[in-house]
Amino acid sequence: MVKKASSFAGLGGLVYSTDSGRHCPACNKPLADCLCKQAPVQAGDGIARVRRETKGRGGKTVTTVSGVPVTADELKELASTLKRRCGTGGALKDGVIEIQGDHVDLLIDELTKRGFKAKKSGG
Repeated sequence: MVKKASSFAGLGGLVYSTDSGRHCPACNKPLADCLCKQAPVQAGDGIARVRRETKGRGGKTVTTVSGVPVTADELKELASTLKRRCGTGGALKDGVIEIQGDHVDLLIDELTKRGFKAKKSGG
């Protein structure tokens, strides 16, 4: 027969927590030892692909930039810079930069000026 603990002290210091602490959610290592942010977000051929999309966005046009070979922190900074350059809003989702509106040519010029290989993708 198992004896039930009647107080927190009876549990032996065990407390359930939903907080993950200071661990990386991707690799579950401590943040100091995490290598996720140091590695490139996408392993590809090193070409940034810029395309215009409207599918699944209620008819709104969005320009997406994918395949940029930089780390997660640099990608976040690049997304912010590109949004500022276009003068619109946008987001960074799963390693893909989304810029509101049709800015394909402007983004290709900006990325090549920053030293990336960029090309138009899609139709």
